[in-house]
Amino acid sequence: MVKRQFSFAAAVLALALAGCQKTGPETAADSSSPSSPQTNAPSAPSAPPAPVAVRVPAGTTLEVRLDQALSTERNQEGDKFRATLEVPVEIEGREVLPRGARVAGHVTTSRPSGRLEGRAVIGITLDSVERNGRAVPISTSLDTKTSEAHKKRNIELIGGGAGLGALIGGIVGGGKGAAIGAGAGAAAGTGGAAATGQKNIEIPAETVFTFRLKAPVEL
Repeated sequence: MVKRQFSFAAAVLALALAGCQKTGPETAADSSSPSSPQTNAPSAPSAPPAPVAVRVPAGTTLEVRLDQALSTERNQEGDKFRATLEVPVEIEGREVLPRGARVAGHVTTSRPSGRLEGRAVIGITLDSVERNGRAVPISTSLDTKTSEAHKKRNIELIGGGAGLGALIGGIVGGGKGAAIGAGAGAAAGTGGAAATGQKNIEIPAETVFTFRLKAPVEL
């Protein structure tokens, strides 16, 4: 009887030991399982901040240098031209348009003087300025150049050709000579007017113009 009880107790003890040996490694394996949550996983990179829009107020000065020559003889209203910003534009101490920024504009007026009267006029304005590779539309003031008025001496010399021709013709050939001389003098006067009676304005490349914004611009 005692022997049977001892054998039973020994069998129970053996089963208990076997159970401990079986569950120990599994518990350790579970604790190191790759499916367990990672507490030190790297966070996703944050997106760069969106650029802040800059408002350039009306009245801001734009000083530009022409890339090409303009003339009342060659250019007509609507002709386009290119220029570069001569002085950078700053808003609250921050440079928003650098020196050398590309600028585009057009001719608003191009009119030579009349023969022996009036003055030649050429006007230009700006249409856009380039920032970060993008042309930003702008509205600016006009800048004009006007020629000098015709001088009285030139008018008398050019317009008086017909009278001088008649006088010389009359002295040389009488009435008939006067008629011929008048015609020749008139032709000479017209030729002089064609050559010097009109004034044109020539604006060379690299000329600097100053404009002001008529309306605010978002850059």
